[in-house]
Amino acid sequence: MTLSPLITLNDGHGIPQLGLGTWPLDDEQVTAAVVHALEAGYRHIDTAVKYGNEEGVGNGIRASGVNRSKIFVTTKLDGEFQGQDRAVAGLEGSLTRLGLDYVDLLLIHWPLPGRDDFVSTWKTFERLQAQGKVRSIGVSNFKPAHLERLLAETDVVPAVNQIQLSPAITREAEREFNAGHGIVTESYSPLGGSGASLLTAPLLAQLGEKYDKTPAQLVLRWHIEKGLVVIPKSGNPERMRENLDIFDFSLDRQDLAELAILDEGPGAGNDSDATGH
Repeated sequence: MTLSPLITLNDGHGIPQLGLGTWPLDDEQVTAAVVHALEAGYRHIDTAVKYGNEEGVGNGIRASGVNRSKIFVTTKLDGEFQGQDRAVAGLEGSLTRLGLDYVDLLLIHWPLPGRDDFVSTWKTFERLQAQGKVRSIGVSNFKPAHLERLLAETDVVPAVNQIQLSPAITREAEREFNAGHGIVTESYSPLGGSGASLLTAPLLAQLGEKYDKTPAQLVLRWHIEKGLVVIPKSGNPERMRENLDIFDFSLDRQDLAELAILDEGPGAGNDSDATGH
């Protein structure tokens, strides 16, 4: 059984570098997916209130027989829970649905800058962390400008910034800012997302022959080589095992450089100043 290496967060906790994304699986689908993932060796499960599958994630954790203390669980609170103290009820709801006493990582799902509530929300997150109901706190879809406000107006530096990221959407400026402030970058839609053409790129087929790996494995290894945390979604047990089988090789420097041709530019992907929930 393969286990993912850990990355140490700025608060001292360790996060498995590869985890299971669970959107858009429903409760029934995600229960089975979590059981299969934990049996395969995954120890990091990512969910969110907006996904509507926290109860299924909790059921899968309990059905797996894996000790809770060995599993890193992330959930996210969306716009319904932004604003003064609203995150308190949001987290309580998540813990109830998950059937857990704490989560390892709690994220603000979107900054929603037009509402101007993410700073007060973050201050509530700080209190929840101090109370022990969450081990680490972070954000999702935050740009450097959003993070600069948090750094200037609050006390705790986010441990993680989870953003849409792949070899086609590289977010170099965001990654550089995060790294410069001790914030771990975590990639969602790491394989390019639904309908994306990333995995059919001829370069990946060529490299697949060299390394005897699939295009998906090569892309996930790209994330690992970049020092990112990565959470591919799958409900297929065979695909889960394939996604985890990326720690027995490394991409050489020249191949990493060649993969830069897959980058679609700084305008690719979502814009969190204009989108969100």
